[in-house]
Amino acid sequence: MFPAELKYTKSHEYVKTEGNNATLGVSQFAVEQVKDIVFIELPRVGQELKAGAPFGSLESVKAVFELVSPVSGKVTAVNEKINTSPEMISKSPYGEGWMVKLEMSSPGELNGLMNNLDYQKYTEDGGSH
Repeated sequence: MFPAELKYTKSHEYVKTEGNNATLGVSQFAVEQVKDIVFIELPRVGQELKAGAPFGSLESVKAVFELVSPVSGKVTAVNEKINTSPEMISKSPYGEGWMVKLEMSSPGELNGLMNNLDYQKYTEDGGSH
């Protein structure tokens, strides 16, 4: 159900890594919980993100959800397309709906994240511990 090459957080963000570079987004589970995404707030290129700290927000017709960075690093790219088409997040959370790319400053932080099997069990248990 969840891609095996990704790492996941309890707040439903994912990390895809290539060397020291990471792509962040939200999981399919999060998309299903949020439903209709109408607005997204993202950091700017060059901004430093800290693991466990907010980096933006998703807004639906009903609520605002804080986005929490799974890893620390400097933002190298922001997916500008989702600003004008936030529905891309719902349609393709692991593809065109990615949010930010960053250069990790502490790759060891990945060790504290869940793999796809642990994350699947977490979501089956309700996904909010």
